[in-house]
Amino acid sequence: MRYFLSLGSNLGQRARNLVQARSLLQKAGVRIIRQSSVYETEPVDYLDQPWFYNQVLEVEAARSPMALLDLIKGIELKMKRRPSVDKGPRVIDIDILLADKTVVQTSKLVVPHPRMSFRNFVMVPLAEIAPDFVHPLLHLPISVLSGMTGDSSLVRKVEESHHLQAV
Repeated sequence: MRYFLSLGSNLGQRARNLVQARSLLQKAGVRIIRQSSVYETEPVDYLDQPWFYNQVLEVEAARSPMALLDLIKGIELKMKRRPSVDKGPRVIDIDILLADKTVVQTSKLVVPHPRMSFRNFVMVPLAEIAPDFVHPLLHLPISVLSGMTGDSSLVRKVEESHHLQAV
């Protein structure tokens, strides 16, 4: 199944954390089809923390959304993500944004991600790699939704991202 994943890090070596997360996904059999540039993004909700590095991946995985969630949680643990303040600082955060056209609504997982269309740090990189993908619930292309977030937080491309992109 094709998925779109959001990666974020604002603790430690942010760029290296994204590279490590991509590597661990690949080692687990997840194939990266496309990846956005890396963006430095202003914190949202919990503002008293360092800025994030964010990236969106289009991947293919022979796993159900719940099995992919379990894999992602395992990678976050392996990378020593520790529970902290809700929306607070973290070494790595990996979210399932979209699972093709599939809709999942369970107590553990909601796909499409319920807040994705309100977040510049998700929509800007997603629009870079999948502008024509139509959101399965909102029925609008990502390129249109990315201009409708209502989010004023800053998102700027990291210029050195070409060497951060090594997979």
